[in-house]
Amino acid sequence: MKYESLPIVAVFLGLATAAPTPAAKNVVTFSLARAMVPREVPQEHSHNRFLDGVRVNLNLNNPNQIQDPVFGLLGNAAAAAGAGKITNLDCLHQATADQAFTNAKAAGNVTGQADALIFAALERNTGKVGLASVLCTETAVNPEIAAISQHQDPASSGAAAINKKIVLALAQQLASIGADPQLALLSGTFAPGNVNDNTGKGNTCDTADDVEGCIFSQNLLVDDATAAEITAAVSGVAVAAGTAANSPAASPVASPAASPAASPAASSGEACPTTPAVPATSVAAASSGNAVASATNEQTFTGTLGGAAPPVASSAGDRPFSVNGNTFVNLGAALQRSCAIQNNACANAANSGSLPGTSVGDCNAQETACNAAASAKVKRAALDFGSCSDPAIEFAPGLDGRTENSFQAVNQVDFNHGSALNIKVISSFVCQQLQNKCKASAATIAACTTAQTAANAATGQAAADAFNSALGVSAAKMIKRANAAFVQI
Repeated sequence: MKYESLPIVAVFLGLATAAPTPAAKNVVTFSLARAMVPREVPQEHSHNRFLDGVRVNLNLNNPNQIQDPVFGLLGNAAAAAGAGKITNLDCLHQATADQAFTNAKAAGNVTGQADALIFAALERNTGKVGLASVLCTETAVNPEIAAISQHQDPASSGAAAINKKIVLALAQQLASIGADPQLALLSGTFAPGNVNDNTGKGNTCDTADDVEGCIFSQNLLVDDATAAEITAAVSGVAVAAGTAANSPAASPVASPAASPAASPAASSGEACPTTPAVPATSVAAASSGNAVASATNEQTFTGTLGGAAPPVASSAGDRPFSVNGNTFVNLGAALQRSCAIQNNACANAANSGSLPGTSVGDCNAQETACNAAASAKVKRAALDFGSCSDPAIEFAPGLDGRTENSFQAVNQVDFNHGSALNIKVISSFVCQQLQNKCKASAATIAACTTAQTAANAATGQAAADAFNSALGVSAAKMIKRANAAFVQI
């Protein structure tokens, strides 16, 4: 896999721009020899579509206070900042998948369960090319998650056989919940890197704002097995009793072999009818048996490929959210169901030829974008930025005329501060502004403190991503809005 030497100059420049020197107990010994050791380039955003799905379901009920799924894919040192109450960092990845699966199953969401299973099989970052990641020795709550382990660095010893076994086991678990077992191939990793390559070139990618995931958009995914091998591996696997596929509250689920027209893009095989567009003002709804004349539509995603996402009705009652007659306790679960129904309708239309020029991949990309919008909506609903808007931080070249990459708040109206080489300078200012100028809520101030901690444990783009993720904001979206406003002017 690709690796790089730690940029020592940037480290010292970053320290020079930081806040006052901390107390002696926080001093970190810097080793020049250690800094020159090649390390693997991050790849935690390579499969973003599954991180987005897991994020939505994890946020439905997160008793261990895991900050974001991305931390489970980092090395232990960086993962610690977002581990919440998880103390065994070797098991943070599994614990994240396990909780997301539990929540998705309780919500009757097959798509969410499939996302959690695939996430559990993704490769974690390691310290160098060819180094396998440590396996979790704890047993997952859900046997489906317990049956899966993460992919290993393809340049590590025996990786080809190990990763093939992982994909086939994943396929069996996907089939057991009524999802398409061929989706297991999407958990794959990159081509092996050269362990003797000191140039820093390799086969990984890590693009944070690639909605689908750069391993897919850049065509870097290497299949660990063939479609025929997966079909053979799941032969005889029945949908387990008690899964969402057998739950009366769940939408009907198509068996992987039931319909040749069904597509892997249906992302877990949920077969749902096409739903016509409904105005976002009010929709008819029923919640927990209580008749409701009208309710607000919480689904604000504007993608319409294959038809609009069905409305998510919000009203009173013990299960206040409703999608196509199915009720939910949590907004996140309802929004994800709406996205899944839209995706299924899109995939069916693409397969039938009624959407010329549209591929199954286009439908998948739309569902990922829909889930990402849902995740941001759920997180923003819990945070109040007061009189200010999005506090996202970007990491880019050219800020303040710099030639090197630096950090800066995208929203310079509410968070007017020059760029800095150390994210701590910007994150501290943003949190201070939220408290003093914006009069943000106490929960938001606490979230900003957590975001600072997460950002300080990472570097570069990963630091900005960690900060933004903890606050449920997006630098990419802010920049796009700013560019659009500039064009209009």
